[in-house]
Amino acid sequence: MWGKQTSHSDRLGDAAKAKQALLEKARAKDPRNDPGFAERQAKRMELADAREARLAERKAAKLAEQTRLAEEKEAKRLAEQQALEAEAASQQASETDRKAQRDAKYAARKARQSKKR
Repeated sequence: MWGKQTSHSDRLGDAAKAKQALLEKARAKDPRNDPGFAERQAKRMELADAREARLAERKAAKLAEQTRLAEEKEAKRLAEQQALEAEAASQQASETDRKAQRDAKYAARKARQSKKR
């Protein structure tokens, strides 16, 4: 050591004083001691709450839109199903009419043939 010789206890004391000075300096810079800190923190909280509210609104709107689309899709599917059923019923009715006409023709031909004999 160059200049004055210090004892071990002197060095420990100096280190403790330096550490205490750093702690005091850090405490002085602590933002919680700043008078505007509470205001800034309140503004941040308001902005965060507003952001969460907008996000909740968007989620609700998206859910409503998905629900509406699902309902429209279900209604369209039901309408198509009813149209197919109506078409099937119409085809069955026309097939029944053709069979009745064919049977009437067959019966008329049989009646003509039996008159000839």
